[in-house]
Amino acid sequence: MAKVGFLGTGAWGITLADLIAKNGHEVLLWGIEEDVLDSLEKGKGHPKFPAFPVSSALRVVRSLQEVVEECDLFVECVTAKGFRPVLEKLFTLGGLDRPFIITSKGIEQETGQLLAEVALEYISSDLIGYMSGPTLAKEVMQGQPTAAVAAGKNPEMQELVCRLFDSPTFCIETSFDIMGVALGGAMKNVIAIASGIAEGLGFGHNTKAMLIVRGLREMCRMAKLKGARDETCYGLAGIGDLIVTGVSNLSRNFQFGRFLGEGVDIDEARKKVGMVIEGEYTVLSAYRLGQKNHLDLPITYAMYQVLYEGKNPREALLHLLEEREAAAEIQ
Repeated sequence: MAKVGFLGTGAWGITLADLIAKNGHEVLLWGIEEDVLDSLEKGKGHPKFPAFPVSSALRVVRSLQEVVEECDLFVECVTAKGFRPVLEKLFTLGGLDRPFIITSKGIEQETGQLLAEVALEYISSDLIGYMSGPTLAKEVMQGQPTAAVAAGKNPEMQELVCRLFDSPTFCIETSFDIMGVALGGAMKNVIAIASGIAEGLGFGHNTKAMLIVRGLREMCRMAKLKGARDETCYGLAGIGDLIVTGVSNLSRNFQFGRFLGEGVDIDEARKKVGMVIEGEYTVLSAYRLGQKNHLDLPITYAMYQVLYEGKNPREALLHLLEEREAAAEIQ
């Protein structure tokens, strides 16, 4: 049994922390949302998911120093924007000398780095693991059959991730391609916003299928830049995550896009979703990275125009739909 320092208390965070605890591990749960921590301490569960029975094996810890002193390893689930600040705190406390498993999805705006690349600035590559895939939090909470990917530089790290998360309803596959797994989880959120806009505009499955396939091409182009493998893009952490995020109203990125397509302004759409929309952050990161490296990313650039230049979502999407791409081109 491991003693796990779990960082983050959002929807996905509480889902994963609970999964680890129910697999028999001791979990020290740290976060910055005081209302969530208070509710959990009082046995009332997560305030946004009151019907979800959180494991009593979760122990709320407000001091990051205490987590560092007690835990054997870390699992993080913070926002992409908050990822580096958390690493810096842990580095200052001397806590980055043990396994560190990433479950967040995004690209850092300031550097264009995947979160796994950011982690490499602070942690030995042998100690970094990544877990990602088509995993809607609500369905995992309900115990619906789900599969994800555990990535690590060596089999020992992959096995550690499996021991933490694998369960009868949560199947873990393994991969050595950390950058590919990280890239898939980041880019799919960008494409999901575009697919949500299509939904909000009243377009059907044909349109969303086209966006998902073209989005996969953009993912593959970005993967090549990051030294990731094409086959990872074709698996659970790539197209799998892209499909589920790009068609489901349980996806906050899809919801956000749907509201924009319905004519809701950006600020109000954020309020309606009520949770962090990682795709909005990653759109800017991916736009800058694509422009700097002259990548062909039409969906990404269109979403940048909508979110950061005020372009009308309908105009942006209709322009995208008018563009032609070579049908056999995946590069």
